[in-house]
Amino acid sequence: MLTFIGLGLYDERSITLEGRDAIADADRAFAEFYTSKLVGADVADLERFHDATIEVRDRPGVEQDPEEILAAAEAGRAAFLTAGDTMISTTHVDLRLRAEERGIDTRVVHAPTAESAASGLTGLQNYRFGKATTLPFDYAHGAEGLPASVTDVLDDNRDRGLHTLVYLDIKVGWSPSGGRSGDAEDEYMTADEASGMLAEGYEDVLAVAVARAGSPNPRVEADRLSELAERDFGDPLHLLVVPGDLHHIEADALESLAGAPSELVTVE
Repeated sequence: MLTFIGLGLYDERSITLEGRDAIADADRAFAEFYTSKLVGADVADLERFHDATIEVRDRPGVEQDPEEILAAAEAGRAAFLTAGDTMISTTHVDLRLRAEERGIDTRVVHAPTAESAASGLTGLQNYRFGKATTLPFDYAHGAEGLPASVTDVLDDNRDRGLHTLVYLDIKVGWSPSGGRSGDAEDEYMTADEASGMLAEGYEDVLAVAVARAGSPNPRVEADRLSELAERDFGDPLHLLVVPGDLHHIEADALESLAGAPSELVTVE
């Protein structure tokens, strides 16, 4: 059995009770933190909280050579842990399909996601979101200006009046000058940095910065991208939302919950 378990959004306590029970029942627990991570807890915190040894796998150890995980699942009960909800990333779906192809039973234990938190914290209705996108660091995509993968999604959603969730890049063990490095520190794009990048093409567009969703003290602020680019939103993780057409409840929420200037939250 291979059980995929979402750890939630912030620290070791963000997991569901069902997820905690599943870890306790597992013979071996694996985890990856390259797609996202808990900024309020490290692996040692998780191991103490769950009284379990957690074997952290890097990207190649999940995507290219997951044999150890699959073998553990064939021999007994294996758990695979990720931040957020465990099935948001396609790499985890691929691992589940590999297990199913080998006749290994699989199970998914869900948890809160950045997407659901962004909707809940901003007051923007979840069914009014269009396709999401990820804003990469300049050195990661290698092109000048904003990549088409971002602008195409933003432009299409805005044309349709839909909100856009913009995930911000995370680099684990990455050196801008030399690629991956065991000595490099993890790097997290901030909401002000992302706002500055997007403001090059969308200067006066309304956006919402969300910092530390799932923590006891999340921060949510709405303003023009050019204004958000001048602020400091503190510790990671951050994300941005670019609203589309607003329902009057959404407009009220952005003013009341995120401090949006009234002239920017006109109702369509």
